[in-house]
Amino acid sequence: MNRVFQFTAVIEQERDGHVSLCPELDIASQGQTIEETKDNLKEAVGLFFEHASKDEIGSRYRNEIFVTRLEVSVLNSRYFEVPGFVKS
Repeated sequence: MNRVFQFTAVIEQERDGHVSLCPELDIASQGQTIEETKDNLKEAVGLFFEHASKDEIGSRYRNEIFVTRLEVSVLNSRYFEVPGFVKS
């Protein structure tokens, strides 16, 4: 019987596609599109659980992951521009 777990997926766009990270397990993957990247990460996490020992799962698993946004005041921010970034 399969069990269903929920994990965090952080996906970032890079030059040649996307990269993803599951911070609870420190497992990463990649793909050309967001959907492919997400599917590849699901596969990587599934394979990890199929093949890892109980000790390895226990040592890698982080139960509490807190994701938030930070507001940072940057002195002399005129030296850089961030594409798509909205100044407040």
